[in-house]
Amino acid sequence: MELIKLEDKIIFVYYFSEYFPNDWVSKSIEENGEISFKNTFHFLKSDMFNLEGKEDIINDYEYFEEEEIPTPKAFILASLERDYYKIDKRKLQTKNTVYFYKEIELFIDYFIAETKISIFRQINNLINEDIYIGGDAENNIPIEDFDQLIQDFPTTYEKKIYAEARISSTIKNYFETTKDAETTFQNYLNKKPSKIGKKLNKLFQEYELLKYSTILEKLEGMLKSENSYNEIQWQKEILEIILLLYPKYIKAFQSSYIKANGKNFKFLDFMLVDFNGNIDVIEIKKPFTNKIMTNTLYRKNHIPRRELSGSVMQLEKYIYHLNRWGEKGEKFLTDKYLSDLPKEMEIKITNPKGFIIMGRENNLTIEQKDDFEIVKRKYKNVIDIITYDDLIERLRFTIQQIKEK
Repeated sequence: MELIKLEDKIIFVYYFSEYFPNDWVSKSIEENGEISFKNTFHFLKSDMFNLEGKEDIINDYEYFEEEEIPTPKAFILASLERDYYKIDKRKLQTKNTVYFYKEIELFIDYFIAETKISIFRQINNLINEDIYIGGDAENNIPIEDFDQLIQDFPTTYEKKIYAEARISSTIKNYFETTKDAETTFQNYLNKKPSKIGKKLNKLFQEYELLKYSTILEKLEGMLKSENSYNEIQWQKEILEIILLLYPKYIKAFQSSYIKANGKNFKFLDFMLVDFNGNIDVIEIKKPFTNKIMTNTLYRKNHIPRRELSGSVMQLEKYIYHLNRWGEKGEKFLTDKYLSDLPKEMEIKITNPKGFIIMGRENNLTIEQKDDFEIVKRKYKNVIDIITYDDLIERLRFTIQQIKEK
């Protein structure tokens, strides 16, 4: 079987079969007035096309003696309408009409998968509109994508082992001798080439590089002119950077207050809300000239200075009171910030985490840095202590990674 463009038509040409007599097509047409090929192509007697004078399209086969070469049978599959060859739905037994762009070379494989699986009937089961392949028609399937669809079309074997895997997952609970069909199916998928999508990192590389480079430049500029910012403005600027570095947070509320001891209220510097409504808290301090770790030793260790230990203690108390506030606190905060939250989002208090942004590490000795790392790890499960040098290092590393990709 093959498809040939002839004049303004696509002609389906049938040559012979190793399993049927040479005259089976003629007999079916004469007796039934119709014929079906591979359960995919369906023609009436009126669809027949006379090949007389078109001998140049007839192929010879070494399989036959010269005098036994069968006469090909031809049928009109499609006719040209403007820029598309139109295949009537009757000929494919689909509820929708199929159109192929006139420049596309057609192959039998575009219609039949395996031995007798009609590709367009499979597609037909999923949509309710005409199908355009290639060209400029609205909602057309580009020929490159259609070729990929044909290549990815499931084989009979793939369908078989998938069905066995589904059945196996149920009956294995009742029969000890059940074949491990799930593993067989998974092994098959692992060997099969996976579809490769667009590389998103390349698509957004320039944007990401500009984004992180701009943030780094701004942060370094702020640290050089720290004294030109008051504390409130400094906090707002740093918070903006934090939200860009931690995109899971969609909102930040300043000077949020929480109930402590059932009656008193305490104010948080900032409350962060993630995309699920969970809240975390953050304290932002301006860098200060004093080191965050003591110069002197206490039992042979450098310990946190008062500013750092005080911030840790303060944040731990906030988290403690938030957890005790529970459902009442969730309702209170949801009602308070309702107009600023996405529609139907509710604030949740679920083991809040704390962040402290403060201090520099560039003025610490190696021993002080080692002891500071121990302090950070001690509180890691509840509080992240992040210095401004941490932020700079993270930005530089991210930029380097983007450039290398």
